[in-house]
Amino acid sequence: MSLLVLCAAAAAGGMGAALRYLVDTAVSRWVVSRWPWGVLVINVTGSFLLGLIAGAVPEALFIVGVGFLGGYTTFSTAMVDTVVLWREGERRAAVGNAVGMLVLAVAAAALGLGLARL
Repeated sequence: MSLLVLCAAAAAGGMGAALRYLVDTAVSRWVVSRWPWGVLVINVTGSFLLGLIAGAVPEALFIVGVGFLGGYTTFSTAMVDTVVLWREGERRAAVGNAVGMLVLAVAAAALGLGLARL
């Protein structure tokens, strides 16, 4: 890997993180709820795009997948949200968030990969 590719992936990661903030903020303003809808939207759309990129343009996988989508998606925030829900006594919501996030993200990635292979 060249230094240029590494720098491009790092810059793409920063742009992905900035977009994550904007999407989470927009969703949180649109849907006022304790449920972390913004993080769900981010992780599902990011998983879909990763599947699409992996299937359609595998040579862009490092910069777009690892860089941009790595900065955009956020497993750690999803798990922090799950723990917060659990600690607040929202046990069903916590389990629903963890399981739902996993199932929806994997399904979205499979859908993206499937569409790319058409």
